[in-house]
Amino acid sequence: MKVLIFNGAVERTENSTAKQLSCYLETVLVKLGVETCVFDISDYDIPVFEVPMTPVPQSVIRMNQIFREADVHIWLSPLYHGGMTGAMKNCLDWMEYSSKESVPYLSGKVVGLVCWAHGVQAIQGITAMDAVARALRAWTAPLSIPIQRTELYDDRGNICQKYRERFDLLIQLLLGGPKGTEHKELQDEK
Repeated sequence: MKVLIFNGAVERTENSTAKQLSCYLETVLVKLGVETCVFDISDYDIPVFEVPMTPVPQSVIRMNQIFREADVHIWLSPLYHGGMTGAMKNCLDWMEYSSKESVPYLSGKVVGLVCWAHGVQAIQGITAMDAVARALRAWTAPLSIPIQRTELYDDRGNICQKYRERFDLLIQLLLGGPKGTEHKELQDEK
């Protein structure tokens, strides 16, 4: 199984919320023996979506390949004016490049959704990502994680217990559903 962590934030600093969440999720998944790939928008030169665009840029071809090779996705985005970042939506629009494939878009992929905001409105970003995932023929996990940014970290600057537990449950669901103690190692390492 291969999990894609799609970082939809455009922040470039190492201590950004997006980077910290990506690193946390990747660390947990690697400890579970899961192959991971982090797609950080700031590392790719994805142009503004345009139809038709010929030739299709190599960065878009590579992005489509990365997204379609992963079995499971975890999408991360800060809330931007009621939705995901524009850069994230632009990348997802480029999935149109796969429309002529025998299995187009993200057909059958399972996507976990995570959004954070400084207030309590992160669910708006989740709703926007959910609509796009479904339009791309993906399944969204029955659990999403809207984060109130001011509650994300503990006193030492680490992701707090409450959110670690939510991420563990999301990972458990994405890797095969609630099957009892199968993912007990997540709890044992705390």
